[in-house]
Amino acid sequence: MNSQRPQITILTGPTASGKTAVSLALAERLGAEIISADSRQVYRGLDIGTAKPEPQELAAVPHHGIDICDPSDTYTVGRFYSDAQRWINEIHARGRGVLVVGGSGLYVRAVTDGIFDGPIADQVLRAGLEERIRRDGLSALVDELRRLDPDTAAVIDAQNPVRVVRALEVCLLTGRPYSALRSERMPTLPYDCRMFGLRWERSELNARIDRRVDAMVDAGLVEEVRGLVEAGADPAWTSLNTVGYKEVIAYLSGLVSIEQTIEAIKRSTRQYARRQLTWFRKEGRMQWLDVNESDTPAAIAERISELDQ
Repeated sequence: MNSQRPQITILTGPTASGKTAVSLALAERLGAEIISADSRQVYRGLDIGTAKPEPQELAAVPHHGIDICDPSDTYTVGRFYSDAQRWINEIHARGRGVLVVGGSGLYVRAVTDGIFDGPIADQVLRAGLEERIRRDGLSALVDELRRLDPDTAAVIDAQNPVRVVRALEVCLLTGRPYSALRSERMPTLPYDCRMFGLRWERSELNARIDRRVDAMVDAGLVEEVRGLVEAGADPAWTSLNTVGYKEVIAYLSGLVSIEQTIEAIKRSTRQYARRQLTWFRKEGRMQWLDVNESDTPAAIAERISELDQ
């Protein structure tokens, strides 16, 4: 790496791996401000279900990218990329370090690699693709994406309609795979990145997920979702197409019991964690730290700071 260029530290890993606690200790060590790379923590009012940092944690270290838009908005990776570049420049101008924290793979990649200059959205084509989702289901579009661009289909979040529609839209507009265009049109970023991932033994991570879901329910997850719905939130909003929220919406609709809802959230969260790990394992720059319950956040932060030299 070019040591003359500004450096950015990235802390990632699957959901429930302890990123928030470690990030607070690490930010203190690095003299850094935190940029959240979480695609749902951007939304105001989605607090418990997104495991948003507590107010005292947000106050302890300057954070960026949390509570910046309404749940009715659709915050895209393109918006995040633009915002993140601005935050990075402002933080460096203050003489502070930059610590990017989160498990949304596309957001992390936007920081490390940028985003390609893709074609402008075609609203007619997009509307047609969204209608196909309503008529045939999202899986039909995922199948088409596999035919047109198997490389993108292998890594995309196949349960995220916004990302599937955009990837397929680019393929259909250009006649070329999204992955090929992306590799050709990536910007050169003016900083270096060091990437660190928290890695747990699978059974321990699953147990942490189960405990966290139980804690979210005890903390008022159902009441949080009920309040959003009663305030007029549309379950079709991108913000609510999120593990924890969509299952509770089904419960509030009388479709399932609370016990079934809790189990469904745990199952979906475990599946999401596996997808995150699949994504990040393909990142050759990642330095993995094997952690367990005996490791304190401070000790993990110390290990990272020693490597981050």
